[in-house]
Amino acid sequence: MGIPLLRVESIPFSLEEIASDETKELVQSMWDTMEEYGGIGLAAPQIGISKQLAIIRIDENNERYPDSDESEEFVIFNPKITPLDETLQGFWEGCLSIPGLRGVVFRPRKVQIDYLDESAKNKSFIAEDFLATVFQHELDHLNGVTFDQRVSKLKWDMAIKRKDKLDARG
Repeated sequence: MGIPLLRVESIPFSLEEIASDETKELVQSMWDTMEEYGGIGLAAPQIGISKQLAIIRIDENNERYPDSDESEEFVIFNPKITPLDETLQGFWEGCLSIPGLRGVVFRPRKVQIDYLDESAKNKSFIAEDFLATVFQHELDHLNGVTFDQRVSKLKWDMAIKRKDKLDARG
């Protein structure tokens, strides 16, 4: 939470950067990191790189979100997100950058994501329900927003106090 880079808007990738070996290595490193920590999404700013890149994959065996549907793998460069259904839905969210804390966040139920894939080809995807929340959570990171900024202040303060009590018990 105290890492300033997480509060900064990321810069887009050029087409040349997307095609580079360095970026391919970065993407693989992000998959490895996400898997190691049991995540379902990861954005480049979370590993100290202020660039517009996120990855998402929900596995059916995910321990944090056991009732979620499996998704395909997404490698997302320079995304633009558009709400398609403003109906808000609330899900418990956690974040690899804010370990041990979770909060209910209300977000639009259905969104369209326009982005570049690993081949720098234009892609468009419509996400609904929990997957829409995952996309919005990860893409928020690219705009310098973390989920704690979307939880009501009262609920966030209660979550911090509860975590502090649990930590004090050992």
